[in-house]
Amino acid sequence: MIIYEYYMSSKLKVLQVIPRLDYGGAEIGCYDLAHYLSEQKTKSYIATSGGKLIKYINKKKVKLFKIPVHSKNPLLIFLNIFILTLIVLFYRINVIHVRSRAPAWSCYFVAKITRCKLVTTFHGTYNFNSSLKKYYNSIMLKSDCVIAGSNFIFKHITENYSEHVPKIKKFLVIFRGINTEYYDPNNINKKERAKFYTKLNIEFGKKVILMPGRLTEWKGQELLIESLNILKTNFGYKNFVAIILGSDQGRDTYKKKLLRLVEQYRLNKDVIFLEHANSMPIAYSIANVVVSASVEPEAFGRVSVEAQSMKKPIIASDIGGSKETIIDNRTGLLFKSEDPKSLCEKIDNIFRSDDTTLNAMGNSGRKNVEQKFNVEKMCFSTYSEYKKLINA
Repeated sequence: MIIYEYYMSSKLKVLQVIPRLDYGGAEIGCYDLAHYLSEQKTKSYIATSGGKLIKYINKKKVKLFKIPVHSKNPLLIFLNIFILTLIVLFYRINVIHVRSRAPAWSCYFVAKITRCKLVTTFHGTYNFNSSLKKYYNSIMLKSDCVIAGSNFIFKHITENYSEHVPKIKKFLVIFRGINTEYYDPNNINKKERAKFYTKLNIEFGKKVILMPGRLTEWKGQELLIESLNILKTNFGYKNFVAIILGSDQGRDTYKKKLLRLVEQYRLNKDVIFLEHANSMPIAYSIANVVVSASVEPEAFGRVSVEAQSMKKPIIASDIGGSKETIIDNRTGLLFKSEDPKSLCEKIDNIFRSDDTTLNAMGNSGRKNVEQKFNVEKMCFSTYSEYKKLINA
């Protein structure tokens, strides 16, 4: 049996295709899975156009191909078909796993040409406000195995792509997972934590509100600022600082809007904008509360899971994947979406809670993540589906 398992593992060769390898949830999942596969004696490959995570890839374990798979240009899609076909044939790849729509069009035809298995993961709800958009998105459902990143995404697909669902060969939910050893409060370097405090020039004793996430309207940074104004004006809080942690990715119009709002509400001394943190666990470690205020549904809600793993109180919108990752009033708090007053009330709730209550919430959050959303479980479940496909 052991020999058989080893033989099958050594035959499995997986190419993951993703537009870019930056610090998003799908990208980190791709990175984690690529290295996990290598540990299972599986040949592991990634095709991507670039990204900040590339420098961390262990090149001895994972082979990387830099090609323009991010592009929606029809000419480049045809070029990608040609290049990916050569890669699949030369390296005898038998599973392609694609995580976005633009490269999915290339990978669909590559799989047809080479007869390898195709896996797709739906990481979001995607815009489908026109029949053309819906058709463009539907390529993600034309694979041998469709993975939804949460029950919320699974339901979204069944409700909005009902005409395609009966044709799906295999359709299942595999929750995203995080590295609970990395996001562990017990592994925090106290000197690095103190350096981070000093860098941000936070006064001792101030309550810290942390909001991670790229600067874009649907992530709800504007909502948080509105809430902070209520917190200061109506609730009388003055001894706090909010860290809005995330990049505008070169699109600074929204950031300028946020800065104007901070100025308007005279919150200049209460809000810190930070583009990047070298260590997210360190950033979480200094927070008294973490906020995820998305005004559109999160497909999964990675911030909510990371915060729980770090034993930090998390407050999130009561929509999308956060309703699955957070047990309300036990591992975190849910507030009414798009309602700054509701968010403010939840922050006030956390600020007024005693240490016993907060510790219990933190411990429950950590346990929740270890049981449901750890990276080992995600990787093992995905790896198992790959093996089923090539053995079918």
